Amino acid sequence: MSNDQERNEEYWRQKLTDEEFAICRQKGTEPAFAGKYHDEKAAGVYSCRCCDEPLFDSISKYNSGSGWPSFFQPLNSDVITECTDSSYGMDRVETICTNCGAHLGHVFKDGPEPTGLRYCTNSTSISLKKSNQVDG
Repeated sequence: MSNDQERNEEYWRQKLTDEEFAICRQKGTEPAFAGKYHDEKAAGVYSCRCCDEPLFDSISKYNSGSGWPSFFQPLNSDVITECTDSSYGMDRVETICTNCGAHLGHVFKDGPEPTGLRYCTNSTSISLKKSNQVDG
């Protein structure tokens, strides 16, 4: 278990905004089309808002039409933990930052090739480190 996973609730309440805490630590969801990154097209790496662990490359981001940032794969299979989520009468697979336990969103099997997966992620749970590349 990493030090970030051992942090207590008070640590996270002090480090995060109320919205970040509600989503990242209490498994909330931001409204569709309201998040900062749902329509972001800049190149870079998306990291966990809580611990700064790199999670997704912008190369794997696509417009799913869902209103949340969507990726077809994480940077590697070790950075995201998947857990069964039966809340709200639905059977879903929750995605969690392996390093700190932050709630990221859910993964669905309706994404594009090459994986067929859609990592539907709250903008509030991630931060973008833009690359130095300029898209032409």
